[in-house]
Amino acid sequence: MTKVKKPNRVTYSYEQTINGSIKEIFPLYCPVREIDWCENWNPKVVYSNSGLVEKDCIFITPDGDLEIVWIVTDYNIETGHVEMIYHVPGILVTKLEIQVEPITKDRTKAILTYSKTSLSNTGNQIIERSTQEDYDIMMDSWEKAMNHYLKTGEMLTGLPNF
Repeated sequence: MTKVKKPNRVTYSYEQTINGSIKEIFPLYCPVREIDWCENWNPKVVYSNSGLVEKDCIFITPDGDLEIVWIVTDYNIETGHVEMIYHVPGILVTKLEIQVEPITKDRTKAILTYSKTSLSNTGNQIIERSTQEDYDIMMDSWEKAMNHYLKTGEMLTGLPNF
């Protein structure tokens, strides 16, 4: 009989107000398009039929000596939902969910939820160091960067790394 141990998991959510319509914002949740507005974002490989984000798109980001494999499991503008899973081999599996809905025709609410699940003692240590405050700083930076890009067409630099 296989014994399954309950893993450590942490989940954080953050609500952003983005100054743009869903049609303007949604394409920016893309590994390729994030290069335009997200400082230090550097996807290494992207697999997709269109060359941009879509369901079943796979991309890799470097993290020190590791490579993080991301899989887009849902990308649906009609429902305003994006879901990505990333895997740090032997350490963590993380699910990112983004749900957007209009506030007005030019303002959008985006709720971003990260759920990290540990796969090892190293993963446990990462989860133990993870805080809501750090997540809030990261998401606030993301909100500022996206709003700046939508307003100016340029990347906002110097924000805390995210």
